[in-house]
Amino acid sequence: MEQDRTGGGDPREELAARLRLLQELSQRGVRALARDAGLSSSSLSRYLSGRTVPPWPAVIALCRLVQRDPRPLRPLWERASHPLPAPPKTSRQVPPPSPPAGAPRPSRNDLPRDLPDFTGREAQLAAVLDGVTGDRVIAVDGMAGVGKTCLAVHAAHRLAADYPDAQLYLDLHGFTEGRRPLDPDRALRTLLAALDVPSEKVPQDGGVEELAACWRSELAHRRAVVVLDNAADADQVRPLLPGAGSSVTLITSRNRLLGLDEVPPVSLDVLTERESAELLARASGETDDREGRLARDPGSTAEVLRLCGRLPLALRLAAARLRHRPGWTVGILVERMAEGASEFDTAFAMSVRQLDRAKARLFRLLGLLPGSSFDEHVAAALADVPLRSARAMLEDLLDAHLVQQPAPGRYRLHDLVHQHARRATTEQDSPADRDRALTRVLDYYVHAAAAADAAMPFLSLSREPTVDRPPTELPAFPDKMAALIWFGTEYLNLLAAFEAAEEAGTDRHLCELPRFMRTYFARRCGTTMLNGLFERSLAAAQRLAEPLQLAEAHSDLGFARYNAGRMTEAADAFEAAAPLVLRAGDLRAEAELAMRRGYLRWDEGYVEEPLDLFRLAGKLYADAGCPMGTAHATAYEAWALLQLGHREEAARLARTALELPHADGAWPPTLTALITLGVAIADDDPDEAAEHLHRALALAREDGHKHNEAWCLNCLGVALRRMGRHEEALARHEQAFALLDELFEEHWKIHFLSAYGETCRLAGRPDEALRLHRQALELAPRLGHRQAEALAHEGIAAVLDETDPTAAAEHRAAGRAVLPVPGPGV
Repeated sequence: MEQDRTGGGDPREELAARLRLLQELSQRGVRALARDAGLSSSSLSRYLSGRTVPPWPAVIALCRLVQRDPRPLRPLWERASHPLPAPPKTSRQVPPPSPPAGAPRPSRNDLPRDLPDFTGREAQLAAVLDGVTGDRVIAVDGMAGVGKTCLAVHAAHRLAADYPDAQLYLDLHGFTEGRRPLDPDRALRTLLAALDVPSEKVPQDGGVEELAACWRSELAHRRAVVVLDNAADADQVRPLLPGAGSSVTLITSRNRLLGLDEVPPVSLDVLTERESAELLARASGETDDREGRLARDPGSTAEVLRLCGRLPLALRLAAARLRHRPGWTVGILVERMAEGASEFDTAFAMSVRQLDRAKARLFRLLGLLPGSSFDEHVAAALADVPLRSARAMLEDLLDAHLVQQPAPGRYRLHDLVHQHARRATTEQDSPADRDRALTRVLDYYVHAAAAADAAMPFLSLSREPTVDRPPTELPAFPDKMAALIWFGTEYLNLLAAFEAAEEAGTDRHLCELPRFMRTYFARRCGTTMLNGLFERSLAAAQRLAEPLQLAEAHSDLGFARYNAGRMTEAADAFEAAAPLVLRAGDLRAEAELAMRRGYLRWDEGYVEEPLDLFRLAGKLYADAGCPMGTAHATAYEAWALLQLGHREEAARLARTALELPHADGAWPPTLTALITLGVAIADDDPDEAAEHLHRALALAREDGHKHNEAWCLNCLGVALRRMGRHEEALARHEQAFALLDELFEEHWKIHFLSAYGETCRLAGRPDEALRLHRQALELAPRLGHRQAEALAHEGIAAVLDETDPTAAAEHRAAGRAVLPVPGPGV
């Protein structure tokens, strides 16, 4: 059958036209075709006319009658079944393209798909919709499987038009077997990321209160609807509630959240008999069908409702069996629904028994997965099957309602289903089989993270993963955008995989997973979490006692501490790494450590040693056959020489670094070289200097990296000051500090204060210059940043030279005393 290529028309009409073509090929009338396909004639008439979308098994049955492959029809059937799917998930890591002037920006929508067969609950739905208009927060409670999430998601979709800025969903895993409930810290960071809040605005230190305040502040100027699903208790959810503003929150929990007195509850019971019968009919594809199986056997239908306990999840499981077995009677369905420990077990056991051996094994193993959701790659690794097989099995499990699909390509298990899968794998699979399955998943995450890290526009020097074995197929990462989207989607799963590796005692995964996540974390998630991961990674490396693993663990932890402004701890970590790197004999690791020590030593006020370290790194990279690494070292050597006043040499080295082309203009050595070159030649060639600096600024903005954007603006201010264009320079510094004022990583300001202060002095604003230099003087000692402390003293002295020469001399002496004693010839 020709593959479906249509996309513009009504998918229901297109599907009906394809089905009518199948009827023509069958050379049968409606009644004969319905009989041979195991369908009712009235249902088939509705399918052929486009009034009703058939269940997928009915499409399969019709295709098989005329010996046609049904798979090409699946995309069209999906569109027809869900004509208004949730927009594709965006990511804070990759901002969506800017809309045309005057057009509204598309909102973030993380809501799971609204079930097309949502049934009943009129009073409860009205209570939720009416309640949020006044109270803005509603809590839905009820027993497992009663339909709390379905109600909350359905209500959120109904509210979306009135809350257009964002529609967010977060599973708090309050009752997920084998998983800890999501702590408020991690939940808040995930929600802030979903709002595209730059990591620079998210508190990196401090407690949950600071994060909660940031979350409330962000919601205050938005109209958003937030679904917090599966809350354990009031303490878990209280920090996640909105403050001032118009945003609304829907909470679900198995427990009545008594600790939230200000939040009105909406309690769910099982469906009424009428609602249960309606849901069973709709989910089985036999709505309003007097000739259907349910209508022909009301006694057996009533028994199905009884066995399902009128629970929506159990009813959907039973309906899925009926829909997938056109030849079954309702009496057969009742016979197959063996009695279980609960209403859910009754329907669940019957659904699982219909799976073949391979699907049943995959289903059981899904109970072992760390994380909230998964894709076909994870399932393929878990079951050790080809990707195509995993995809097909997941589709069958989806059709059987044993897995859910919250977004295209993403799957998850309802908590009750997860519980049964976990119990089944414990009972039926040996401990060795379960350990191997989990190890394959951890292997997958390490190798996938490594592949995504390699696609980032940064100097990735990590070794190839050494964990057991790579999966046969990994996601494609053609560029940094794809990598950033993947990291953003898998963020919580990667953290859960790390926790699972620690619990399982797989030290190699503990060592390697954070290493391949470090670029993403440093760029998008701040430094606090990364420091914690590397501390635990170091403990694993110490247990492995392999020199290179241990050297890299010390080096990575040191660099994370350096980026967090913890200079003394960073120095200790680098000191521990140095002899281990030499013993391991790995030139790239040695070069990377030299670069990192160079950054630290420069900030500590040294001059000769960091220059030597940058030059050593360049040589080591060259010896290792890594020209990009050499360019990286050369760019930083040029930058250091510029700070020392060696402008000609700095410009020459910057041009050398720029000679190595890179696919991504925002590659850090490119930005460093452009900035260095622009400032170095500002006196001699202002036009070329401005061109380089504006190019760097455009690249930083395009890349969405706020730190780099502020750095470019600040350096552009320096260059404009040197050109004598003081007012323009001040405007650029002010733009830089407008960004810096949003940073919660306070230590970053130390890199910008002195330059801004000097521009203020030369622009005739001595009081502002003094304020900025004194701010630097207060901050620098706390950070151990002696270079900045010396610059602050010099800046104050320059301001005081005319009004208080004695104080100026004292500051200059204090500045000299701060710096280490230089070596010979410096």
